[in-house]
Amino acid sequence: MKMNALYDVYVEQLKDMYSAEKQLVDALPKLAEAASTPELQQAFEEHLSVTRGQLNKVQALLDDINENPGNKVCKGMQGLVEEGNEVIKNGGSPVTRDVALILAAQKVEHYEIAGYGGLRAYARVLGFDEAAETLNGILDQEYEADQKLDDIAEGGVLDAGLNEESA
Repeated sequence: MKMNALYDVYVEQLKDMYSAEKQLVDALPKLAEAASTPELQQAFEEHLSVTRGQLNKVQALLDDINENPGNKVCKGMQGLVEEGNEVIKNGGSPVTRDVALILAAQKVEHYEIAGYGGLRAYARVLGFDEAAETLNGILDQEYEADQKLDDIAEGGVLDAGLNEESA
């Protein structure tokens, strides 16, 4: 798609985020299964539910402007999901794997924060006020997910004998 106007970028990036959310719907169950702590498993499972809702919201935003997500593949998310898969494949101690899973998941959240933050700004400039509010809500959810991962890491996973296990 040629991008000659802000609207073109907006549509292309909505499609990109739709693909990103679809990929996460597939990836999050694998992360939950690989996590060793119940708190981290639950965080991934809860975010799966949130992600499904976000996927529906992005689809609705595309529907509102008569656009179809098509078969665009978000290459950025594809790479981030692959990083998470590598953590799972590498094995190692459960605590160390959880720490690596948290970091992989936070990279995803930061990617989404950047994407939704830009889309919210574009929607505002384009006069899509309702879309901007929807995007702001999704952005808030991404910040909450990132904070929850911080809390899990700083609230115990990083202190759970990680240094002793690596010695």
